[in-house]
Amino acid sequence: MNEKKKLKIKIFDKEYSLLVENEEIAKELAIYVNKVMEETKEELPDQPAQTIAIIASLNIAYDLFLEKNKNREFLIQASDKVKRIKLLVKQTEMSDPS
Repeated sequence: MNEKKKLKIKIFDKEYSLLVENEEIAKELAIYVNKVMEETKEELPDQPAQTIAIIASLNIAYDLFLEKNKNREFLIQASDKVKRIKLLVKQTEMSDPS
């Protein structure tokens, strides 16, 4: 198991201390979350921080669901292609007189 490291990140003008296994990924995530929070604040400037956080979380969850669906669709298509290839190989083996 990887050793966890303490990392300080800043999101929406507030600093957080985290225990992370991969500092680079944690930093990228913090940058991404902060970006979504700032974009949400620009779109809804009169809303309190909690509302901005919830809307930003929903936007991030939406992006995640889109990516999961793309991945699921890709896996289905790949599985179908593998089945067709196996069928073709089997048919070729059956028709090969040697």
